[in-house]
Amino acid sequence: MRIPLTGRSLLALALLLPAAGTLALARQPTPDAVWDRLADCESSGDWQADTGNGYYGGLQIWPPTWREAGGPRYADRPDRATRRQQITVAEEILRRQGWRAWGGCAREIGMLK
Repeated sequence: MRIPLTGRSLLALALLLPAAGTLALARQPTPDAVWDRLADCESSGDWQADTGNGYYGGLQIWPPTWREAGGPRYADRPDRATRRQQITVAEEILRRQGWRAWGGCAREIGMLK
């Protein structure tokens, strides 16, 4: 069962993670509910999205970013990887780029100001 979360509750959830600086935060996995909300915004929750816009999968990842973050160990493109694999690669993207990698939607769900 999916629990609806607002931007404020997502931000509160993220703040519950140990935060002894940004590196500690980056090492903690982001809750699945946050990734699901991001995917809802990015692709209407379609983890196999291929809309022809050059971005793929539930989190709309650009292929060069997918490759740089280790995605090819799972699939050649994000839309061909499982939800869990996309999230695993997204955690690495988040570590490298922060939430700005998903600018508009990250802002919409309360992960960016």
